[in-house]
Amino acid sequence: MTRTTVRPSAGVAAAVAAPLLLLPWAAGPAFAHGAPTDPVSRVYACSPEGGAAARSAACRAAVAANGASFTAWDDLRVAGVGGRDRRVIPDGRLCSGGLPAYRGLDLARPDWPATRLEPGARLTLTYASTIAHTGTFRLYLTLPGYDPAKPLTWSDLPERPFAEVTDPPLRDGAYHIGAKLPADRTGRQLLYTVWQNSSTPDTYYSCSDVVFPGRGKAAGAATGATPAATAATPSRPRPARTAGGAPASPAAVPGRADGRPEAAAGDGSPVVDVTRDGSGVSAPLLAGGAAAVLVLTGGAALALWLRRR
Repeated sequence: MTRTTVRPSAGVAAAVAAPLLLLPWAAGPAFAHGAPTDPVSRVYACSPEGGAAARSAACRAAVAANGASFTAWDDLRVAGVGGRDRRVIPDGRLCSGGLPAYRGLDLARPDWPATRLEPGARLTLTYASTIAHTGTFRLYLTLPGYDPAKPLTWSDLPERPFAEVTDPPLRDGAYHIGAKLPADRTGRQLLYTVWQNSSTPDTYYSCSDVVFPGRGKAAGAATGATPAATAATPSRPRPARTAGGAPASPAAVPGRADGRPEAAAGDGSPVVDVTRDGSGVSAPLLAGGAAAVLVLTGGAALALWLRRR
């Protein structure tokens, strides 16, 4: 008896193969990205995922200077730095990592979307990611006297980070970095996060603008905003659901998408309150789920085609 081998047509094979290209193992390093979402980083706040913050004057200016939207908010990385951050990343370009594709993040202005924090309080930084990687997170806070209207330089940051954490677990699509904030900061400051991978040659850089109340003032007292610790039903940023709940003290105040005027920081500069919502997983994770659905659909189509032969 002659055995007949049935070969799918080129069209069917392409239909099945196309979804496979979307899977994480096919995409490789393209899915191995991340950025802080709480305190919100500039790149995430000004991305299409940033909500009301993305419509702020600072974000509009950043996109204009950039020449494009920050769609790839999780891809601000530089290869081969190897801990030589101060020699590789030039002054005035710390927020972009020196990458032309992110140059709008280096704009020196005092009205970037910011998260309100308490000096000396516990901080839980939420760093959204999609694939677990080994590496070290280093957190720096600008020194007293930092001027947000001037380009950020390495001299604005202390030599040593106030927190350094190696290989934290990835939970619910994010790393959660716990630390105690310095107690001597007031007004607008900048939280600079460096994530040096040890499983890849990449180092990720991010700038998160924060505001501390003036001495003797409760959080929000100078702004008329609700203190973070008592904000009503705070939710989490879109790209990563935190495990166990939101940070106790350092939290972003719910955003104002209702047309009310922006608040002012303790130094009088405007603050765009960062919005949190509890609406699920990150866009990359959603893309992975969609790819899985496409694979199942393609497989079913192939089985049906073979059955009909």
